[in-house]
Amino acid sequence: MKRGAIPEEYLGTYAEVLAEVSDTGRLLRRPELDSFRDLGERAAEEGHSMRQLVGLYLAETRRVWAALPGVARVAGASERGRTGDAVLGAVEAAVSAVGEGYERAQRMAVRQEEAARREFVDDLLHGRSNLGRLAERAQWFGLHLADRHAVAVVEGVEKYEDANPVVRRIERELFGRFEERDVLLTTKDGRLVCVVGSSNAAVLEAFAELAERPGPGYRAARRVAIGREHVGASGVVRSYEEAVGALDLAEHLVLEQVRLSAAELLVFPVLLRDRAAIADLVRTVLGPLTQARGGAEPLLGTVLECSAAGYVNAAAARRLGVSVRTLSYRLERIKSLTGYDPSNSLHRYTLETAAMGARLLGWPDTEL
Repeated sequence: MKRGAIPEEYLGTYAEVLAEVSDTGRLLRRPELDSFRDLGERAAEEGHSMRQLVGLYLAETRRVWAALPGVARVAGASERGRTGDAVLGAVEAAVSAVGEGYERAQRMAVRQEEAARREFVDDLLHGRSNLGRLAERAQWFGLHLADRHAVAVVEGVEKYEDANPVVRRIERELFGRFEERDVLLTTKDGRLVCVVGSSNAAVLEAFAELAERPGPGYRAARRVAIGREHVGASGVVRSYEEAVGALDLAEHLVLEQVRLSAAELLVFPVLLRDRAAIADLVRTVLGPLTQARGGAEPLLGTVLECSAAGYVNAAAARRLGVSVRTLSYRLERIKSLTGYDPSNSLHRYTLETAAMGARLLGWPDTEL
């Protein structure tokens, strides 16, 4: 028999326990409490709500109240009060135990769902699973892997975790504005990751803006890198690797931009494909800078800052924190040591390429 939408089987021996408590005034025993916890856990696992469960127990309490031996037998008000207190104490203990079991089942379900989600994210971003099976699992998380996707990766001042307040805020704001279909927001290796279908390009832009400006009281991202769009599950992996690679390049090159596009940095992976050639370029072009007083680093930094300032000497000097006269001296020193003139467009390109290669390879701190 059911009362409402929840079966009475979840009451277990509740009526018998109340009858005995009303007769003896005893407390509930540990096995009885464990039994009620198990009933609450079962109810949660089978999809019944906590409201339904509590309602079932309160309705049963009301139904049996007048027939309870202790209540029916006692005539005096004081004795009736003591008996009622004992029964209500038993009701409280039983309902509390049922609630504990219910919450235990919910926590277990959440942990299992989180574990499944984490496993899926790891497989998705590293391409470690059968692609057909991965596509099936992706549907449970709102992704359609047959389409084109792009991946954005955010690096924060501190590591991002799933419970991080800024992660929760970005998730709330993002899904408050857009539907969750074909969008996955997660964390990976201390970074915040957003996988977005090509049809939802506006989501990627909104995600980057929220990471850069999450609002008062939240720490802004250090950098946001966006990979290119690619097709299929392998395309998600490729876009993710491009975004992570862009973050790594920005770290090596000490780039100032907060938002990076992998498409704009494609020249650097090309350079690194032949490390021997780029190392030879650095040694040949910039090696003589080590003869300068103070070493190569100040002059290497001068090349890079002049490039970033568009070779406007006043702007480059401000970026370097030196006078224009000092900057001019450094440029002459670079020319005399290397034989490459920064005012010559071809020489400038060679110097810039070598300087970028030096940053990528960690020169001059690392011997080539």
